Amino acid sequence: MNIRTLASALAVCLAAASCSGPKDGTYSFTLLTTNDIHGTFFDSTYVGGNVKKSLYGIKHVVDSVRSADGAGNVILVDAGDIVQGDNAAYYFNYVDTLAPHVYPRMAKYMGYDAVALGNHDIEAGHPVYDRLVKDMKAQGIPLLAGNAIRTDNGKPYFQTYTVLKRNGLRIAVLGYDNANIAGWLSERLWYGMRFESLIPLVQKDVDRVVAKEKPHVVIVAVHSGTGNGDGTQLESQGLDLMKSLKGVDFLICSHDHRPRVVQSDTICLINSGSHSRYTGRGRIDLAVEGGKVVSKSLSASLIPVDARKIDTLMAKEFHDDFAAVKAFSVRKVGELREDLVTRDAYKGMCGYLDLIHALSLSMPEARISFAAPLTFNGTVKAGDIIYNDLFTIYPFENQLYVVKMTGKEVKDYLEASYDGWVNTVSAPADHVLRIVPRDDPRTGSRTWSFSGRSYNFDSAGGLVYTVDVTRPRGERVVIESFADGAPFSEGETYNVAMTSYRASGGGGLMAEAGIDTGRIEERLVATYPEFRDILYEYLKENSVLEPSSIGAGAGIGRWRFVPEAVAVPGIERDMELLFGNR
Repeated sequence: MNIRTLASALAVCLAAASCSGPKDGTYSFTLLTTNDIHGTFFDSTYVGGNVKKSLYGIKHVVDSVRSADGAGNVILVDAGDIVQGDNAAYYFNYVDTLAPHVYPRMAKYMGYDAVALGNHDIEAGHPVYDRLVKDMKAQGIPLLAGNAIRTDNGKPYFQTYTVLKRNGLRIAVLGYDNANIAGWLSERLWYGMRFESLIPLVQKDVDRVVAKEKPHVVIVAVHSGTGNGDGTQLESQGLDLMKSLKGVDFLICSHDHRPRVVQSDTICLINSGSHSRYTGRGRIDLAVEGGKVVSKSLSASLIPVDARKIDTLMAKEFHDDFAAVKAFSVRKVGELREDLVTRDAYKGMCGYLDLIHALSLSMPEARISFAAPLTFNGTVKAGDIIYNDLFTIYPFENQLYVVKMTGKEVKDYLEASYDGWVNTVSAPADHVLRIVPRDDPRTGSRTWSFSGRSYNFDSAGGLVYTVDVTRPRGERVVIESFADGAPFSEGETYNVAMTSYRASGGGGLMAEAGIDTGRIEERLVATYPEFRDILYEYLKENSVLEPSSIGAGAGIGRWRFVPEAVAVPGIERDMELLFGNR
C-alpha cells in the first residue's frame, strides 16, 4: 500500500470514528458540583489550628463517589467564587505571584472537568484572573464565563464551553459569571469586557453548542443565585433559567450561599451552598438505541462534607503551600490597645467602625466617610496584631474611593442605609433592629438574623447626627453639623470616602440616593489602594493601633439612635436574640 492509499484509508477510518455514536445500552453518570468555596483550600485555620471544611474534605467525597460509580462516570464542576475569602486566596493572588497559583494545582489534583468564574474572582482584578486562565489551561481545565463579552470584538473574553467524552457519549459543560458585576465592581477591575444577562444568552449558546457538538448530556454552570423565579433579580437568575431552558439536563447555581436542590422531569437545579460545606450530586441515567438517546432520568441531592474526613494524601501534597500561607498569616504587624468587636457596630458608634472611618477620613480629599461592618461577628483582642487579624477587620479586597455628593444625596443615602437596618418603632416591645426568625439552610438551625445584609449598614464619619427610630424613612436622620462644628447644608457638595464596591453600586444605596453609578467616574475625586493595605501601611508607620484615639484625632464626629429610652433597651433585646448573651 503506497503512502497516498494509506493516508486515504486513515482518513476514512477517522471520519467513521468521528461519526460513530455510543453503543446501544444504558449509561449512568454522576455530576458532582461545588461553588462559592471562597478560598477554603486547607482544612486548618492559620491561628489555633481549628479544623474546618475544605477542598480536602470535598476530595474525600469525590473519591468515595468515584470508587462507587466508577471514575469515568463522574463529572466534577465548580460554579465560581474561588479565589477570595480566605488568607490562602489572598496570599496566592497578591503576595506570592511568581509561583504557580495553588488553586489550579489543586483543581488538577482533584480532577475538576470545568470551572466557571464568579464575581469575586473578577473582583481580584485582571492580573489575577488572567493568570488563573493561563495556569488552569496549563493544567488542562477550562475556566468558563460565556457572558463576559469583549468590548473590542464582541467575542467572549473567557471560554464558553467544553465537551467531555465518556464511554462514547458527549457531555457539554457551559459556564457563566454573574450578570450584575457592573453593579458591584469598578470597571477598572473588568475593563475590556461587559457582562450580559444570562437570559436569553444561555439558551442561545446551548442551541448553538447542541447544533455543533451534538452532545448527549448538557450541563450549565452559572455563578448566579437561585432567586425567586420572577425575573426581577439580575444577580439571581437560577430559577428563571430553570423555567425557561430547553435541552439542558443540569443547572448548577451559586452566589447566594444557600444550598438547594430543585427537580423537574427534564432538568435539575443544584446549589451546594458555600465554603465547602456540601457537594452537590446529580445522577443521570440514559438509554441509547440506534446510537441515539431515547430516554433520560434525572435526580439530585446534596452530600454534607465532614471536616474530619479528608484526603490525607492531598493534605500532604499541599502541606508546603499551607505552611507558606500560615507563616504569612501569623507574622506580627503591630499592637492593638483595645478590643475590636464588629457586632457592636449594629448598636451605634464603636471602636471598630471608628477605626474604619478615621482611616478613610485621613485621605486629604475626604470630608465625610461611609462605612459598614464587613465582618458580621468578629473580635480582635487587644495585644499583638498579626496579619490574620487584618482579615477580620477588613475581609474584602475593596479599594477606597472619594466621590462628590450633594448634602441632600448624603442625607438620602443615610436614610436608605438605616431603613435597611432599623424599624420604625411604635410600641415598647417592637424590634428596633430589622431582624426576623428563619431557618438557616447553611446550618440547618432556626435562628434570628437581619432581614437585610449587614455589610450594607453604612454609618457616616465626619458628621454629628441622630437617627430617630420612632420616625419613618425620610425623617429619621437629622444632621446637625460636621465634626468640627461647621454647618452642613443639603445644597452644598462634599467629598465622601467609600468603598469601590459601594461607589460602583453595591448594595443599592447610591441608587437610593438618586446617583447613577454607571457614571461614577464623573464624580470621582480620588482613588486609593485596597483598604486592608491602607490599614497595613498605617501599622507599618505607627506600629500601635488605638481606635478611640485615632477616631478622636480624625474628627469622625458622633451619631446615636434616639430616643435613647426606646432605642437602647430595644436594640439590646434584639442583639441578645441575634448573638445570645455573648
